[in-house]
Amino acid sequence: MSTQPAHPPHGGPGHGPASHLRPATGTQGPSAPASRDPQDSFPRRQARTQRFTLGAPRAFTIAPDGERIAFLRSRSGTDRAQVLWVLDLTEGPEGTERVVADPLALLGTAPERLSAAERARRERSREGGAGIVGYATDGAVRWAAFALSGRLFATDLTTATTRELPVSGPVLDPRPSPDGRQVAYVSVGALRVVPVADAAEAEGDGGTAADRALAEPESEGVGYGLAEFIAAEEMGRQRGFWWSPESDRLLVARVDDTAVQRWWIADPAQPEREPARTAYPAAGTANADVRLFVLDLAGSRTEVTWDRARYPYLARVHWSSDGPPLLLVQARDQRSQLFLAVDPETGSTRMVHADEDERWLDLFAGSPCWSPSGHLVRIADEGGARVLSVGDRPLTGPQLQVRAVLDVSDDDVLVAASAGEAAELPEIGEVHVYRVNELGVERVSQEPGVHGAVRSGALTVLASATLRTPGVAAQVLRDGKRLTTLASDAERPGRTPRVTLTEAVAPATASEPAADGPVPGAQTGGEQAVRPGGALNPPRAGARDHAGARAAEDGATIGAGGRSAAGARRIPCAVLLPGNYREGDGPLPVLLDPYGGPHAQRVRAAHNAHLTSQWFADQGFAVLVADGRGTPGPSPAWEKAIHGDFTVTLDDQIDALHALAGRFPLDLDRVAIRGWSYGGYLAALAVLRRPDVFHAAIAGAPVTDWRLYDTQYTERYLGDPGAEPAAYAHSSLVADGTLVAPAEPHRPMMIIHGLADDNVVVAHSLRLSSALLAAGRPHEVLPLSGVTHMTPQEQVAENLLLLQVDFLKRSLGPTGPAAGS
Repeated sequence: MSTQPAHPPHGGPGHGPASHLRPATGTQGPSAPASRDPQDSFPRRQARTQRFTLGAPRAFTIAPDGERIAFLRSRSGTDRAQVLWVLDLTEGPEGTERVVADPLALLGTAPERLSAAERARRERSREGGAGIVGYATDGAVRWAAFALSGRLFATDLTTATTRELPVSGPVLDPRPSPDGRQVAYVSVGALRVVPVADAAEAEGDGGTAADRALAEPESEGVGYGLAEFIAAEEMGRQRGFWWSPESDRLLVARVDDTAVQRWWIADPAQPEREPARTAYPAAGTANADVRLFVLDLAGSRTEVTWDRARYPYLARVHWSSDGPPLLLVQARDQRSQLFLAVDPETGSTRMVHADEDERWLDLFAGSPCWSPSGHLVRIADEGGARVLSVGDRPLTGPQLQVRAVLDVSDDDVLVAASAGEAAELPEIGEVHVYRVNELGVERVSQEPGVHGAVRSGALTVLASATLRTPGVAAQVLRDGKRLTTLASDAERPGRTPRVTLTEAVAPATASEPAADGPVPGAQTGGEQAVRPGGALNPPRAGARDHAGARAAEDGATIGAGGRSAAGARRIPCAVLLPGNYREGDGPLPVLLDPYGGPHAQRVRAAHNAHLTSQWFADQGFAVLVADGRGTPGPSPAWEKAIHGDFTVTLDDQIDALHALAGRFPLDLDRVAIRGWSYGGYLAALAVLRRPDVFHAAIAGAPVTDWRLYDTQYTERYLGDPGAEPAAYAHSSLVADGTLVAPAEPHRPMMIIHGLADDNVVVAHSLRLSSALLAAGRPHEVLPLSGVTHMTPQEQVAENLLLLQVDFLKRSLGPTGPAAGS
C-alpha cells in the first residue's frame, strides 16, 4: 500500500488473460483541444487516458556517450500500447525522435497475452499500460531487451532493428548484461540466460551458448530472480537479479514462500472459475525466506551470507564498477539495518555502516550506492533532518528533506528533495532536483512544481509538472542548458483546477479548532495562479520560490527558517472551489479528499494532481486535501508521528478543516470525506470515530483490520500484533467481528471494493459491512467484479464517480451550483 497513490490509475493491467493493441490514429505533436461532446465527460476521458498520462514520454535511459536517449511513449493520448523510442542526438541541433520498437509491428493485431506472474508484477508496480511497459539496456545503451506477450525481444537502439530471441516462456523481467552479449530473464521460477547472437558475433565468437537455466526451483513455492510480494509492494524493490559490471556473473535472489499462509481470491461473478491461490504474509505471520546467490554463467553458485535471522529483509542491492556488491538488509521490526559489502568470490559480507531508529528506518530510491571514489552514498535521518551523506559526512542539512538519489558522478550527487524543517519558506507541494557536493547545494529545477530527473554524463532529462501547465514536460539538458523538449501526445484535460495551496495552522492539542490567517506566499493555481499579463519568475539556482517571509499567525512568532511555532503544526493543504463560484455565493458543503497516509503526497504543486478533486468541486463542493502527519513532510519527525497510532492521521484532517474554515466558504454542518486504500480507511474511520465532524464517507478499498494487511508495511508502524494488540485494535475499524469504538450518531457510508484485489483483500470491506449490519448501521456496498486495487476501465470508472456524487448529494443535501461535467 505504500506505493499506492491516493487515486489509483484507471485501466488496470489486464483483468483477463488478454489486452489488445490497436493502431493509433493520432500524430506526434501538440494534442487537439479537448472534445466538447457532452457525452465525452471528464470522468470518462480521465479513465480513457489513464489520468491523462498516455502519450507522455517516460522511462528514460541516457547513453553514456551522450548520443541517444531511450524512452517509452504511446502514439496517442488514448492508446495504452507503449512504444520504444530513441532521441538521436547525432541528428540535428535538437536531435531526432524515432520509433525503434513498435508492439503493433511485432505482434500485429494479435491480443497481448499476459501470464499470471506478469499480471501480478504489473499490479505491484501499478502499471496500467500495454505494449512495451518496461525495458532494460546494456551499459552502452545500445541494446534494449523487453518482454511482449511473454516473448523476448532485443532491439539495437542504434539501428532500430528488433529480433525475437528463441527462449522458454513466458518471459519476465529480461535484462541485458552490461556488455550487451547476454540477456537474463525469469521464466516459471527459473533464472535463465540467452545470448544476443548479433552482439556476440560482432565480438567474433559466434555466441557459443543457447538459452539455458542458471537456477531452477527445487520445489513448489521456490523461485529465482523475482522480488517477493512485500519487496515489490512495500519496499520499492521490483527486481530479483543483478548483473556484475563485468557481465560474467549475477546476484540472484532465491525466494521460498512455502511458509507463507495461502489465501484465496475468488470472483463470485464467475463461479465457474477456480479461485486464485496466493501467498499473503499478513501482519504477525511468516514471510517468504529470501536468500541471495552469486551465479556464474556456467551455473555454479555461491551463497551470500549474513545474519538472516536478525536481518531477514533484503531491501536493496547495488552492483556497479565503483565497488563490490552492496546490500541493505533490515531487521523485521525495521528499527535496525546494515549496509554490507559482498565478496563475490566467497559470498562473505562485511559491514560498511549500521543504522538504528527507535521508530523505524525508511527506504529510499537510489540509496545506497557507491560514489566513483568508492564512498558509501546514502540518505539518512540525522539530527532531526533527512540528509544526503557521502562517506561519513552529511552534505545537506535541515533546509532540505532529501527524498531520492538520482545520479552520482565524480563532481556531485543529483538528488530529489523538498523543503525541510529549517527551510526559509514551505514551498508547499514542491519537489525539486538539486546538485550536491562538498561545496554546497545548487537547484537544477527552476519553476515551482514537482520535478524528477535522469542523468548520465553531461545529459539530463528533467521531468517537470507545474500548476500552470497540464501534464509533465520532459526537457533534455546538456551541461545544465536546455537542448530540447521531448514531444508529448498526452491529451489536455480541458479543465483547470481552481486550487489554492496553503498551510493550515493547527494547535498543539489535536482536533481543537484554530483560527488561521492568510499566509503570504501561498500558492494558487487555475484562475488564481497568474495575474493578468503576469508570469512566475523562476528562482535563482538554490533560491526559494515564495516571495516574502511568512507573517506571524495566532500570535505565534515564526523566525526565518522555522516551520512550527509554539507547538503548532502546519499542515499542507489544497483547497478547491467550483469554477463558477463567486465571493458572496455563501458556504459550500465540504468534501475532504485525502490519502493521508505514509509515502503518498496528495498536496502537490502540479496541475494534473488536482483534476479529480476539481471535478468534485465543480459538482458544488468545496474540496479540501490535507497532507497531515505520516505523509511525506518537512522532517522525519513529521512522518514518524504516526508510530503506534494511525488515528493521528484523522486528527490532522479535522484540524486542517477547522483551521481553514475561517478563510474559505466551508459549511461545517455538511462535511463528507472520500478516499481509496489508506484514504478509504481514513474516510471510514472519520464517520465512525468522529461523526460530530463528518456527516458522510466514501471508503474505497479500505483497510479495516490491520491484522489482515501485510507484514512489512503494518509492522513498521504498529509493531508485531502479538506484542502490540492494543495498537492494532485502536487503529482498526473492526476487531473480532465488531466495530472498534464507534461513536454516535450513525452516518451514511458507501463502501467500494474490487473483488480481485490481492493487496487490500475484499475481506476488509466484507468484515466492515458485517460489523455495521450487526450494529444496526445503514450503509451501501459497491462490489467491483474482476477489479483489483487499481480502479476499473472507462465506463465503470465514469459511473463510479457519478455514483459517489449522487451518494454525497443524498447524504449532505443540496450543493452549490455545478460547474460542468
